[in-house]
Amino acid sequence: MAFNQPLGGNDMPRFGGIATMMRLPQAADTRGLDACFVGIPLDTGTSNRSGTRFGPRQIRTESVLLRPYNMGTGAAPFDHLQVADLGDIAINPYNLLDSVRLIEEAYDRLLANPVIPLGIGGDHTMTLPILRAIARKHGPVGLIHVDAHTDINDTMFGEKIAHGTTFRRAVEEGLLDCRRVVQIGVRGTGYSDDDFDWSREQGFRVVQVEECWHRSLTPLMAEVRERLAGGPVYLSFDIDGIDPSFAPGTGTPEVGGLTVIQALEIIRGAYGLDLVGCDLTEVSPPYDASGNTSLLGANLLYEMLCVLPGARG
Repeated sequence: MAFNQPLGGNDMPRFGGIATMMRLPQAADTRGLDACFVGIPLDTGTSNRSGTRFGPRQIRTESVLLRPYNMGTGAAPFDHLQVADLGDIAINPYNLLDSVRLIEEAYDRLLANPVIPLGIGGDHTMTLPILRAIARKHGPVGLIHVDAHTDINDTMFGEKIAHGTTFRRAVEEGLLDCRRVVQIGVRGTGYSDDDFDWSREQGFRVVQVEECWHRSLTPLMAEVRERLAGGPVYLSFDIDGIDPSFAPGTGTPEVGGLTVIQALEIIRGAYGLDLVGCDLTEVSPPYDASGNTSLLGANLLYEMLCVLPGARG
């Protein structure tokens, strides 16, 4: 069969063409696809700096710099997977709960076919409705969650649904296999030790950023693969897991974060797991004057594609 290929820079200048992810063809649905990119232009759930509604568009724009072959890992995902960009989910910018419903219903539709979705965010509220749809198809999943924050608040300003409550709601709703959840890169100041300890009480492996400083994360990912093996896994990567010196374009930056190299080690280290979906959240282009945060987001999404089941033949 003929696989979709990104539009090359020698066929169309990188500043030209339609801004799909890596300038892939856009598809109306997931029929015949092995994997897909889908934008979720949401920032109604943010609590500090907004702007993540512009994340999907800018990440796609910066993705023109990517080429199809991964020189670091040897992965050539477009030779083995049929991939397309589904465009954006039409959220409701005036109503967060309605947006959550719309995202959940959109994922139910796309998961009607055997496809692995890669969500382009968008604030981290989006992962809750995604996990609802994923769990309906696959059952409770393991989770690799890279973030400066655990996102396990009970409420934010009295609200149960927001970008900082996502994974507490996911636990309460039975969407996660808590024995197979790892949170990596969490750090910063908090309100109490419960900000991290609640996760541990659920059975999560919580890797505070201090465990990551000055070292390769390849050994950590060997541990993660062992812990998460044997069932479906979802990968959710908040760009603020990366230190703001590398990724300033985000709403809730925290100093002392992961390096870009460590981010690559984490994603590449997920190869071999039964990944059933991924997302990249919290890129806020208004705070990304150079475009580097969006460029990093595009690269991380590409790296996720490269570790999906079947991506290496």
